This record gives sequence, structure tokens and C-alpha cells, in this order.
Amino acid sequence: MSGKDSNPPGEEQGNGVRTYDAFLSSRRTFLKSIGATGVAATTPTWASMAQDGADQIEAQQDGAPAEGERQIKLTVNGQTHTLNVAPNAILLDVMRERLALTGTKKGCDLGQCGACTLHVNGTAVNSCLSLAVAHDGDEITTIEGVAENDQLHALQEAFWEEDAYQCGYCTSGQIMSALNVLEDERIPKDDNAAIREAMSGNICRCGAYSNILAAIQSAHRKLGGIS
Repeated sequence: MSGKDSNPPGEEQGNGVRTYDAFLSSRRTFLKSIGATGVAATTPTWASMAQDGADQIEAQQDGAPAEGERQIKLTVNGQTHTLNVAPNAILLDVMRERLALTGTKKGCDLGQCGACTLHVNGTAVNSCLSLAVAHDGDEITTIEGVAENDQLHALQEAFWEEDAYQCGYCTSGQIMSALNVLEDERIPKDDNAAIREAMSGNICRCGAYSNILAAIQSAHRKLGGIS
């Protein structure tokens, strides 16, 4: 039996070097977590998982803010939260760390990759560049709020059908930006260049651009031109 085979998958060898099996195990775990929240749950099972995750988040009602904190109200995926946050708290971090909505990803943290895209009052924004206190009273939609009950949005289905997610890390942001593209009547959906330009703020290093374009156009057809 080889040295690698003598170690159970996911464990380290005695010399501290992680085996190839360990890498595969970690990657499977990573993809599984992305599947539940990012690719957006493009099968009925994943949709149920994503919806369950959203439903399990109780409305946060913080008490009086401590010295140096600011109290804000955010309506996230239809649920209103009262939160005490530091003045420099980033919206992305509040979503992920205070509300456990981890479908929105932290990528470059510089507003360049689009992985952190979510909707504020219906407009796609880079949440890594937004201070939470600047959104007091705003309505926010994350990837967890896109599906309705067990019914995926047509765009989520199209991403699955067109194999547009690749590794999946950027998929949440891609879908949130693509939703804005579908809703923007100024962008002709039969114009590949126009859609690519509209999606240029979301960088996919896996090279799935053509699949993402196909998914957006497929969703547009499914929706009969109405998003």
C-alpha cells in the first residue's frame, strides 16, 4: 500500500504534508458549500437548502448601541433587522458575519471582481465598498432572497442548464448583476457586446463568460422578455 493510500482521505501525513486526497476532500466541501448558496441552488434540493437558510435567519433586534456604535435598520430579503454596527463596518461583512448570509462572497475586497454584488433598493452594488451605516433604511436582496420558496428564478435555472457557474465562487455576484441586466430595458438582450459590457464588473477567472452570456439570454427568452 502506498503512503498516500495509507492515510484516510482528508487527513495529513505524519510529516505534515497534506495528501492529494485531502485536497480533493476540501475541494468537495468547498463546492458543496458554494452549491447551497452561490450557484444558487440550481436544483430543487439546493433551492430548498438555500431557502431554508434564508428562513432560519431570525430578525435581529439589537438593543441600545454601545458607545461608538451606530444603530441602523436594514430590510434584507424581506426581513427587517435593527443592528448596532461600528461606523466603519462594511456592508458585506454585516451580511456575512451578523446575518450569516454567506452566499455573498468576499473576493478581491477592492470592488474589482464583483463577487460581493448584491442589490440595494433594486440596484446592484459592490457590498465590499459600502459602509453599512450608509444604507440605514435600505432594502437589500442577497442571493438567498432570489428564489421564491422552492421555485428558482429563471436565471438561476439557466445558470445550471448552461453550465455557467464553473467553480462557483463568483456565481452569486454574477447572478445578482445579471438580474439587473435582465431588468434594464436599455440593454438589448440580443446584443452580445452590450451584455458583456454590462457584466464587465464581474470578473470570472474560470473563463465561463460565454456560458454566462448564454444563461442570461436563455433566462430572457424564458421570461418572455420580462424579468
